[in-house]
Amino acid sequence: MEASTFKLKTPQITGGRSHIPLAGTEHMSVGLNYYIPGRKNKLHTHPGEDHIFVVMDGQATFYNKEHQPIVLNKGEGIMLPENHYYYFQSTGDKPLALFRVSAKKDNKPKVVRVDAEGNKRTEEENEFVVVDGAAIEGKFWELT
Repeated sequence: MEASTFKLKTPQITGGRSHIPLAGTEHMSVGLNYYIPGRKNKLHTHPGEDHIFVVMDGQATFYNKEHQPIVLNKGEGIMLPENHYYYFQSTGDKPLALFRVSAKKDNKPKVVRVDAEGNKRTEEENEFVVVDGAAIEGKFWELT
């Protein structure tokens, strides 16, 4: 496998959230999540994966399963070990750009995400995806 380069850049969106994969190997992937203000995800965990999130723009509030908040601003990050239940929300007044690193164990199960109700997702987001919105043609967020 060859080295790969990437740029912290993603289309702006009309609403909701997006994820753009930037690079990956068998054991690691990096991507950029983009959430409009107020958008949050559900309480969940990633079996067999450790995650690092770094706020590149905006503000994120991460919560554990007891709903205790940790506020992260631009340049701040959090490391979440495998099987740690969490969710986060874009709590700033501008969109949240969140750099994500996932490290996978050799014996990682086929399940990539489990929510608090036990619902399982087995498909990784390997392509650009927008949920509850659309990409804005010709407009991008990028690290400057």
